[in-house]
Amino acid sequence: MVLKTENKNTPPKDDGMQLIDNHGRDITYIRLAITDRCNLRCVYCMPAEGIDFLPREEILSLDELERLVSIFVSMGVNKVRITGGEPFVRKGLMVFLKRLKSMPGLEILSLTTNGVAVAPELDGLKKLGISGLNVSLDTLKPERFKSITRRDQMQAVLETIKQALALDIPLKVNSVIQEGINDDEIIDLAELARSQPIEVRFIEQMPFSGGCSGVGEGWKSAEIINRLQQRYPDLELTEGVSGTAKILKVPGFLGKVGIIGAYSRTFCGSCGKLRITSRGQLKTCLYDDGVLDLRQLLRSEKTDREIGDILRHCVAQRAKNGFEAEATQGSAVKKSMATIGG
Repeated sequence: MVLKTENKNTPPKDDGMQLIDNHGRDITYIRLAITDRCNLRCVYCMPAEGIDFLPREEILSLDELERLVSIFVSMGVNKVRITGGEPFVRKGLMVFLKRLKSMPGLEILSLTTNGVAVAPELDGLKKLGISGLNVSLDTLKPERFKSITRRDQMQAVLETIKQALALDIPLKVNSVIQEGINDDEIIDLAELARSQPIEVRFIEQMPFSGGCSGVGEGWKSAEIINRLQQRYPDLELTEGVSGTAKILKVPGFLGKVGIIGAYSRTFCGSCGKLRITSRGQLKTCLYDDGVLDLRQLLRSEKTDREIGDILRHCVAQRAKNGFEAEATQGSAVKKSMATIGG
């Protein structure tokens, strides 16, 4: 498959300022959801029967996604994370990644995945020079994995982790902690980082379950840190806030432990990240309801510079934090993370 881009391999130079929001935060990072489809049905993300997936024509094409990244890179964005849904269910993903990796100005290209279908592509990702892989894993117990994800795929995920480590691909393991579901595994999951160069990241559960009922109560950052301190009294905060994660160093561990306060919203003050959903909605905050229809702009006659000017205008009206954004977005909390971009 050959992808087209309006600017070929060189993003247009933007003569304007670095993309900066109205609170003085530099925008350098975008999370790009390339599909709303997923091969798991995690209980905190969507109902067992799934969600109403978007028709193909409503999802941004890979050409459109590449053009969009090019526009952002021209305004100072240097990091892109590919998400879904599950990005590895999207046909043409590896070709798309190769195109992005060759884009001047894009320094960091990484992926978030559930790990189920990734193992066959790991050699290709290594050759590509992928900056990192985030793999979701909420439990180390097979039956519990099946209960949480509604699929019996834990061994496939573990194999992805094993092979990624063998290839020296930078690896993070993301775990959503729920009361009475997997909070008893916090230490077991943290131990993955003892003898392996993994950053295990515990994530507060967010209210984007696609209307799924019976979701467990999510643990907050302070509770998770307290549990870790009980087991590892000498753990230390080594890097303050690194992006969205508080990074903890446990003495004797080869890897690290991170805490992401996505629900407590403890990192908003330094957030330089935007999200783009698979249907092309720009979200200047996880908790807003979408502030701009990029799909409509990309399919119009507007030039890259005109789209860039509109983006700059939207970013200049960004909410101060997730609480302020949530107050304006009505019923969006009923959405699934698969439609938002995990």
